[in-house]
Amino acid sequence: MAKVKVTKDGVSNVILGSLEFAKEAYPDATYEEVPPVQLSAQAIKETNEEEAREWRDSELVRTDSLFGLTDHPDHSKIVDYRKALRDWPSTSDFPDTKPTL
Repeated sequence: MAKVKVTKDGVSNVILGSLEFAKEAYPDATYEEVPPVQLSAQAIKETNEEEAREWRDSELVRTDSLFGLTDHPDHSKIVDYRKALRDWPSTSDFPDTKPTL
């Protein structure tokens, strides 16, 4: 599916669809196909790392309340998991293999 920039009365919008669809749906407008964005390998890597860090941060927040329960039956596992989460970005597994509880 392509992206098409449709302009009518000085207002532009980008829609998903073919050029033919845009011409049929908006007969009084002008059209321009929008080329797909090509991400570099570095940009993809940075995006993956950013998403991994966001997941890691959410896991730390999710386990905050459990960490404070020192009498929790799995307290030592939770402590180890949180340490693995904090250390994960500096390991060779980052961002491909997430730590598990």
